[in-house]
Amino acid sequence: MDKGIYLLLTQVTVIIHFAFILFVVAGGFFAHKNRWIKVIHMVSVAWAIFAELSYGVVCPLTAIENYFGYHAGLSTYQEDFITRHLIPIIYQENLSPFIQYILVGIVIGINLIAYKIRWKQSKFNS
Repeated sequence: MDKGIYLLLTQVTVIIHFAFILFVVAGGFFAHKNRWIKVIHMVSVAWAIFAELSYGVVCPLTAIENYFGYHAGLSTYQEDFITRHLIPIIYQENLSPFIQYILVGIVIGINLIAYKIRWKQSKFNS
């Protein structure tokens, strides 16, 4: 395949990865609309917490990004917007375990608030 196709696939994978992270952080605000979204969201949050706190666990999306990026000829971050701006958000370097626990706590806190708001709204609407 052409390197341009691999570059496009790398960018699409990074966007999906970023969307997954956004879903983990804020998906609880949208999960009330469908029971399956709640289930998918809770499993996604559990996976994200496990992956963040477990040494050596690599997200499958990371492996896919690396595969496509390698075939696209990307060895370092390029001048491309997606690669330059989204990848540092997803792959933050030099995070101490303390900061990782803080980030996990923030994600859990945001989702507890989201589910509490939705639970109260459903309680008042019934």
